[in-house]
Amino acid sequence: MKSPAVAYIALGSNQDNRFEYLQKSIELIFEKIGEITAISRVYETPAVGFEGEDFLNACITIKTRFSAEKVLKNLLLIEKELGRIRSNSGYQNRTLDLDLLFYEDLILNSDFLTIPHPRLENRKFVLQPLADIAADLIHPIYHKTVQELLEKTSDSSVIKTLDKSLEKPKLFTDNLSYLAIEGNIGAGKTSLATMISQDFNAKLITERFKDNPFLPKFYKNQSRYAFPLEMSFLADRYQQLVEDIGQYDLFNDFIVADYDIYKSMIFAEITLAEEEYSLYKRLFQIMYKDMAKPDLYIYLYQKTDRLLKNIQKRGRVYEKDIPADYLENINRGYLDFIKNQNHLKVKIIDVTHLDFIASREDYLFLLREISAALNP
Repeated sequence: MKSPAVAYIALGSNQDNRFEYLQKSIELIFEKIGEITAISRVYETPAVGFEGEDFLNACITIKTRFSAEKVLKNLLLIEKELGRIRSNSGYQNRTLDLDLLFYEDLILNSDFLTIPHPRLENRKFVLQPLADIAADLIHPIYHKTVQELLEKTSDSSVIKTLDKSLEKPKLFTDNLSYLAIEGNIGAGKTSLATMISQDFNAKLITERFKDNPFLPKFYKNQSRYAFPLEMSFLADRYQQLVEDIGQYDLFNDFIVADYDIYKSMIFAEITLAEEEYSLYKRLFQIMYKDMAKPDLYIYLYQKTDRLLKNIQKRGRVYEKDIPADYLENINRGYLDFIKNQNHLKVKIIDVTHLDFIASREDYLFLLREISAALNP
C-alpha cells in the first residue's frame, strides 16, 4: 500500500462570502482529495494583476493517495462546484481559486500542470500563509526555504491578518485503542487496516500468512495439510498479538490489526475433521482467555463473486484455484460467530460495491461507519 503524499494548496476568494467559500473548499478537499493536516491563518490581500475586490487567502497541507494530476483535476471540480467560472480573458474576480503549490518534491512542467506552482516566489499572498505552515519547506528548483522566499520576494503588497480561523475537518474518534478489521479472503482487510494506520499514526499488525510453509500445500491437498496449517496459524497469531500488543499501552496508543485471533476457530471449524477440531478448540480456549480484546471488531462483507475477482486480480498463485464454496463457508462461519458472540462490539459493513482504495468518498464512508459503531 503506497503511503500518502504531502501536498500544499493555496486558497483564495474575493466574491460574496469569501470566508465561507474558503471553509467549504477545505471541507470538499477533505472529502474528495485527502486529509487536511495543517491550515494557515487567513489573510486579506489586494487583488494582483487586475482591478478587483480584496481577496481572502490561506494555505493548507494535505496528505493524499492521488497523483498530482488527479489532485489538480479534483481541485478544478471543487472550484466549479462552488461557482467558479473560468475564462481565457486573464485575471478576474472569483468565488474560489485553488492552486496546487507543491506535491512532495515533484518538478513537473506539462500542458496540464506545472509543479512547483510558477511565480509563487513573487506572490506574497501565497508565501505569507504558506510560511505559517511550511516555513522550512525547500523549493526544489530554487533550493530556498519558503521563509527565505518570503523575505526576498519583490511583492510589497500590504496584507492583513484576519481575526478568524478556518476549521480543520475531523472524522475519527479519539477513544479507540484497538481496532480489528476482519473479512473473507480478498475482502480488503489488510488494505483498509494499512490506510487507517497511515492516516491515524496507528501501530499496524498484519497477519504473517506469506511466511507459512503449509499454506500453498493446503490449497493443493486440504485434508492432508489442514491440521498443521491451522495449528501453525494459531501459534503464529497468538505469538504475534501477544508480543505486539504487549509492547503498547492500550490506554494511550492506537493499534489496528487486519485480523482477530478468533478467525483461527472459524477457519479450523471449516477445514478440520471432527476429532482434530475438538483438540484444536481446547488449545484455542486456553490461549484466547488471556488475549486482549479489540474495542471494535469490523467485518468487511463481500459477495463471493466479488471476492473471486479480487483474488484473481491480486494474482497469488496458491490462491488461484480457491473454490467459491470454500469462500461461502468462510463467510457463513464469520457470520455465525458474529451472531452468537456477546463479548465483542461488532460492526458488519457490506463493501461489495465499494472501492475504498480508489475512492476517497468510499474510504470516508467506512471511517464514518467505524466512528458510528463506537459512538452509537
